[in-house]
Amino acid sequence: MKLLVSPKDVEEAKAVIRGNADIVDVKNPKEGSLGANFPWVIKSIKELVEKEKGDGVKISAAIGNFDYKPGTASLAALGAAAAGAEYIKVGLFDIKTRQEAVDLLTGVVKAVKDFAPTKKVVSAFYSDYKRINSISPFEIAEIVKEVDIDVAMVDTGIKDGRTTLEFLSVEELKTFVSESKAQGLETALAGSFKFEDIPAIKEIEPDILGVRGIVCGGNREDGVKEELVIDLKRMIDE
Repeated sequence: MKLLVSPKDVEEAKAVIRGNADIVDVKNPKEGSLGANFPWVIKSIKELVEKEKGDGVKISAAIGNFDYKPGTASLAALGAAAAGAEYIKVGLFDIKTRQEAVDLLTGVVKAVKDFAPTKKVVSAFYSDYKRINSISPFEIAEIVKEVDIDVAMVDTGIKDGRTTLEFLSVEELKTFVSESKAQGLETALAGSFKFEDIPAIKEIEPDILGVRGIVCGGNREDGVKEELVIDLKRMIDE
C-alpha cells in the first residue's frame, strides 16, 4: 500500500518528502476536501520532488469538488497535468447521476490523456455521499464501462472529523475496492483517518492510503509534521 500525503505548500512538501511518502498530493484545504491549489505551487513542489527524490516519488494534484461542469473540470485537469501532476484527482462532489459522472470524467480523461497518455485520472467519490447528496461510490463498476479512468477513490466530502469508516463499513469498502480492481483500476481510500484506523485499512487492502489531518496532528488546518509521516509510513509498511 502506497502512502499519499497532501501538503498545501512547498514547506509542507519538504516534510512529506522527508517522511518518505510515496505520493505527494498537492491540494488547498481552504477550498474543500479536494481543493485545488495554484499551478505554480504544483510546479514548485514537482521541482522539489525531482531534486530530492528523482522519479521515486510521484506528484498528485486535486482539482476540486465538482458539480456538473465538464468543461471547467477538463480545463482544470489540463492545468494540473501541465504543471507537473502525474495523478489528477477530480471530486464528484455535486454529481447526482451516472451520466453526469460519465460526462465530467470523459472530458477530464480526454484533456489529460491528450496531453500525456501516461498520466492518471483519479475519480474521487465520497463515503458520506448520502449527507452531501452525491453519487454513490458503488456506481463505479458501471461508470468505468463508459470512461477510462485509472484510479477509483473514496474520501469524505465534509471535513468535520468524521472518518470514512463512520459512513461505510469495512465490508462495504472491501466491496468498493474489489469491484474497482476487477475493472482494472487502482484504488485509494481517504477521509480523516486516525492512527487507530490503520489495521482496518490494511484489511480493506486499497492500493493507496490518502491522508492529511492525521499527519498534521489531527487538525488538517495545521502544518504537516515530518515525524508523523514517518510514523504512519512505518505502520502501513509493517
